[in-house]
Amino acid sequence: MATHVVGTFDDRRLTLQRLDAVAWGLFFLWVGIAFLTNLNWGIGLLGVGIIVLGGQAARRYVHLTLEVFWVVVGVLFVMGGVWELLSVRVGMIPIVCIVAGVLLLVSALRGRPRGQQV
Repeated sequence: MATHVVGTFDDRRLTLQRLDAVAWGLFFLWVGIAFLTNLNWGIGLLGVGIIVLGGQAARRYVHLTLEVFWVVVGVLFVMGGVWELLSVRVGMIPIVCIVAGVLLLVSALRGRPRGQQV
């Protein structure tokens, strides 16, 4: 499978602009379709999450830097959509906060302080 490698700075900038335009176009297209067809929130959120994660996958495909923030946002949208579709009675926000807190604590306890040499 051949991949497109982005070369010069101008090529990278043009590729980024095109990827952004495609992602925003898909986003507005999806939101418009979701509103016109009265899709439930779960399917709407799931679609947005897939678009966001697809944009990051496209960045990787053309050898551009993956944006971790948008990967997290995409995963949260997908989780929110699945959460809504499964009609989970427990709120997702408290669960996400607890998981984030545990991850931060574990990383603080397992890692070395910044600037400390071995």
